[in-house]
Amino acid sequence: MAALGRDVRPERADIVQLGLGKGLLVQELGWDEDVDEELREAIMEVVDADLIEESDNAVDVVVQWWRLDDGDIVDCLVDALTDLSENGYVWLLTPKFGRPGHVPQADVAEGAVTAGLALTSTARVSPEWAAHKLVRPRGPRR
Repeated sequence: MAALGRDVRPERADIVQLGLGKGLLVQELGWDEDVDEELREAIMEVVDADLIEESDNAVDVVVQWWRLDDGDIVDCLVDALTDLSENGYVWLLTPKFGRPGHVPQADVAEGAVTAGLALTSTARVSPEWAAHKLVRPRGPRR
């Protein structure tokens, strides 16, 4: 994997928080006209590939754009797991507080647990969107 940060333009160094590197397969779900195109381009630059919508192979990362009026967040997260590799992770991108379509942090956390995921971190990677990292829990569930 490429050294993170070296392959990223200085003005988008914040994308390093996403933990992406060259060669990762990244699936994008929930795209619409309101997404941050600069963030999308930065992700593609770092992984040195286009984002994929549908995959015949397991993907390393799912980037899921999600807004409050998009429906049930649990269904969204379960759908994100469809093509995700066993060790892969999901970056759920939601509008920041005060923006149209904002999803409360409590809804993200509750949806993650219900979908069988764990919310591990949040990153600031866009002026309009918050990024929430979701992973499959390690070890047996209680």
